Amino acid sequence: MKYFFNRIYILLSNLQSKIAFYPSVFAILGFLIAFTLIYIENQGVSRYLLDHIPMLVVDNGNTALSILTACITGLISMMVFSFSMVMVLLNQAASNYSPRLLPGLISDKNHQVILGIYLATILYCIFVAVSIQPEGDSYQTPGFSVLVGIIFTVICIGAFIYFIHNISQSIQINNILDRIFRQARTRLIFLLKTEENEDQEFPDTKEWYEYHSEKSGYFQNLSSDNLLDICNEKDTQFEILPVKGIFILKGIPLLKSKEKLDDETLKKVLSNFNLARGELVNTNYVLAFKQITEVIVKAMSPGINDPGTALNALDYLAELLALRMQKQDRQFLKTDEKVLIKMRSVDFEELLYQVLAPIRAYCKHDIIIIQKLGMLFYYLKSQKAVNEKYYEVLDIEAKNLFADAKSVIKNDADLKKINAIKKQLNLKS
Repeated sequence: MKYFFNRIYILLSNLQSKIAFYPSVFAILGFLIAFTLIYIENQGVSRYLLDHIPMLVVDNGNTALSILTACITGLISMMVFSFSMVMVLLNQAASNYSPRLLPGLISDKNHQVILGIYLATILYCIFVAVSIQPEGDSYQTPGFSVLVGIIFTVICIGAFIYFIHNISQSIQINNILDRIFRQARTRLIFLLKTEENEDQEFPDTKEWYEYHSEKSGYFQNLSSDNLLDICNEKDTQFEILPVKGIFILKGIPLLKSKEKLDDETLKKVLSNFNLARGELVNTNYVLAFKQITEVIVKAMSPGINDPGTALNALDYLAELLALRMQKQDRQFLKTDEKVLIKMRSVDFEELLYQVLAPIRAYCKHDIIIIQKLGMLFYYLKSQKAVNEKYYEVLDIEAKNLFADAKSVIKNDADLKKINAIKKQLNLKS
């Protein structure tokens, strides 16, 4: 049963990042509401309302069809316009900022829900319109269903106004950076709360049984509770070999087990690994660092030339790095004070290098960016770190930055600024 629910969870996690997920759900909902209202109409609800509140009920078939037709055509036009605006948003984000931002923008629930409301109302109005029959002595026009269709249309107009507001906010780089930052911060805080800061004893895994991946994809997440249950059931321990966020190729080592696993158990273990073709920040905080770095590099490219955006992005980067300094490079999962699973994570040294290497390459000529990076190092060195080695890593990267900057900056005034920053950081030449 756990295997079944785990597969459903992984499937839903992957589907929620698709732009068609919520529209499809709302479309089915609109279809069901239409047939529910048709059934209620057969129970005489429109006749009852006509007797008690006649001003709310349309009692003419032609008028009802005209109203529903106007609603359908208007909503289709609004939906086409809204969908076009989403495509413009995605195209502009990819051109001006980074193509890596697209999965996060596509998975924006607000846009999906609004498109879903449009689609549900259109389908509802279509099926209600089809149910209207030619007028006769014994036929009652479904006035209540038409009234509900009008109400849904008014809701769609309100959703359209909200959509215009939301789309204008979503395209602004400050809001994009803030969304990435909040998702990564939430993920890091969650990992910090579940992390054991003290050193954990874990046996050497050199002679353990090694198992390989049966498919390819980005390692997004894994169901740790299920794996812990399997460890307890089979009296074994696991070491997860790949780092979250990397692309796993079919056939490469995925995990090691202290005890040999049978085929059925191995199938259950592998089902707990969420491998997908896309990446999301809310399951992999390292992606946030990549996205912010790419925004900085793109902003400093000659085609964009937007140092202001780069400076703003560095502020978010500094805060995330300060939070990352509180996290260890290793992660353990345990039950009843016994460590059962050892997981690998991106080392702080490697993470900092991967972030700063492209920034050094594209921004080393700009003294303003160099000053901002100097402030970033100064801020990080004043923050609490779970490992004293992190401060040494900061000094190494700061030296690399100033060495690259001095190789291209020849102005004496700018060189004095660089030397002043080095002195403030207590860096030796």
